Amino acid sequence: MGRFGGGLRCIKYLLLGFNLLFWLAGSAVIAFGLWFRFGGTMKDFSSEDSSPEYFYMGLYVLVGAGALMMAVGFFGCCGATRESQCVLGSFFTCLLVIFAAEITTGVFAFIGKDVAIRHVQTMYEEAYNDYLRDKEKGNGTLITFHSTFQCCGKESSEQVQPTCPKELLGHKIFGMIFSMVLCCAIRNSRDVI
Repeated sequence: MGRFGGGLRCIKYLLLGFNLLFWLAGSAVIAFGLWFRFGGTMKDFSSEDSSPEYFYMGLYVLVGAGALMMAVGFFGCCGATRESQCVLGSFFTCLLVIFAAEITTGVFAFIGKDVAIRHVQTMYEEAYNDYLRDKEKGNGTLITFHSTFQCCGKESSEQVQPTCPKELLGHKIFGMIFSMVLCCAIRNSRDVI
């Protein structure tokens, strides 16, 4: 039955449930990272000559973080179930390290977001210019960019129209219609007030 009674037993089961969810979230993060790397839109980038290694490194870090989440969730479940001070202490230490790593990662991500944006823009520029130089060759990276970000070209889509997603034109028309309807509705509601 355990040494705990009343409120402490409730805390034990809450901790057990939390860690089970933490373990499942870690599994989902691993699955997402692996799918995005090998089965999602990023797999098309690897077929080109200039593969974005820094994107892949980020996905591998994501898979590693998911594995760490699973391990921490396992520590928490074991510690709560066995009521072990050693395992619960290890669990607390792991959570403290993860919290510090998240704060550090958030600061670095905020500081380095401009660099990441420039890398993506440079990669797009290279793919765009390669396509304009040799349109017969085609360009998988440009097609992947356009389908992933639902865009087409830089200023105009006329030069790169064959690489644009087919459904993009319909979405633009619907977007224009919906935005105009919403704009008119907002204007009419302000006229009433």
